[in-house]
Formats: sequence, structure tokens, C-alpha cells
Amino acid sequence: MKFITLTTDFGLADWFVGTMKGVIFKLAPSATVVDLTHGIAPGDIHGGAFALAAAARYYPAGTIHVAVVDPGVGGDRHPVVVETENHLFVGPDNGIFSFVLRGERLRSIHRLENPEFRLAEISRTFHGRDIFAPAAAHLSRGVPPGRFGVRLHDLVRLPWPDPVAIKSGLRGEIVHVDHFGNAITNLGGTRVLESRATGVRIGAHRVPLAQSYNAVKPGRPVAVIGSSGLLEIAVNVGSAAKKLSLKRGSKLTLA
Repeated sequence: MKFITLTTDFGLADWFVGTMKGVIFKLAPSATVVDLTHGIAPGDIHGGAFALAAAARYYPAGTIHVAVVDPGVGGDRHPVVVETENHLFVGPDNGIFSFVLRGERLRSIHRLENPEFRLAEISRTFHGRDIFAPAAAHLSRGVPPGRFGVRLHDLVRLPWPDPVAIKSGLRGEIVHVDHFGNAITNLGGTRVLESRATGVRIGAHRVPLAQSYNAVKPGRPVAVIGSSGLLEIAVNVGSAAKKLSLKRGSKLTLA
């Protein structure tokens, strides 16, 4: 059984996701399609890249991950299939695969250009339906990546902000804010524990480091090592992003 995941910024109010699934099932009726998320903010390639990296490693080897956060659709970016040691990734070459590839051994990149594996008519605005969904369906049926088009040597890469050692400790930043308002940082849990820090300083706020959200009273901020393995700033039964005015790029220091 082949799994195909879908990660998009399409939302669920319109027909876009359902149409992609229809294309896949028409070409590969036995495929199993899983919605990873369709709640990425419109055009937020960074957010899509983070979501894909957070979830892809939990799927079986051989899973095909389709990621369509594509503000440059119809432009000159390449549609690609990326093969790694464990998975296949399909989508635009715009940085969407940057973070997931940090944990994968790259095998090949091919441009999706063979008309045999596309729909007959290609829209300028819906490559998810016309290029990416058909590619995923054909991959699930065993078509090798090399048949889709010419081999490419690299992809567009979004920078990952590495923590910086400073005199007072370790400086990091917020890389993602989730649905609950938890602000996820670029500080790995192992490095946080090795630092022996007891808290995090964000502007004028000092947030204690604890093992769970409920280690503090409701409405109070807390820093925990989250399910992604990264340090996150949270508020017990609340939103850290709102309470502390946090967003992607906000700086913090282990203290």
C-alpha cells in the first residue's frame, strides 16, 4: 500500500483539495491519500516547510509527500520530484522541502516535465491538480522518478537559523507559531538540557523552563521541550504568541 500525503495552503472551504484527490484516485484507485494539513497560511512557504518536516518522518518508508504552497505558480520555478533514502516529495522548487531534507539523505531531484505524467491541459494557476497530483499518482504505481524529466543538481533552500552562542548563554529565535499560539524555537531539546538553563528571557520577560504546560498556573507562560524536539514557549491554557507578542523571528536567550 502506498501512502500519499497532502500539505497545502488551500484550506477546506473550496474544491481544490478534493479535486487533487479526484485526480489521484482516477489514476491510482488503490492509493491511500492522507491530509497532512491544509491550514498553512496563504503563500507561507516557510510554514509549509516546517509542517512537512515535523510530520514526514512519522510516515512509512516509500510515502509520497505532495506539498503545494506555491505563490509563484505559473512562474519560472520548477515542479520537481525529490527522492530521498526514505520518501518521495512532490511540489514546486521554492524552498518547501528545505527543512525536511535536513533529516533525509538525498538521492535525486528530477523536473516534472514529461507530458505522459501530467494532465493534458495545464492551468497557469493550479499545478496541484494538473502536475503534482498526477505525478504522485504515477509514483504510487511504481513509475521511477527518472522518467519524469531531467535530473537537477540542487533545490532552492530556505535558511534555517542556527542558535548563536553569546556571553550570557545561547540565543535563539521563534521559527513557527502553531494553532494554539505556542511559539516553537530553533533550540533543540538536547542542547537546552545540556545548557542547564532554568528559563528563557524574551525581552523584559523571563519564562521558566518546565516539563509540561501545567507546571505553571493557567494564564502563565512556560518554556517546554515540545513534541517536535524543539524548545517552545507556551501559556498554560492560553496563547504565548498573543500574551508575549511573539512571531516568527522573535529573539530569545536561554537564562
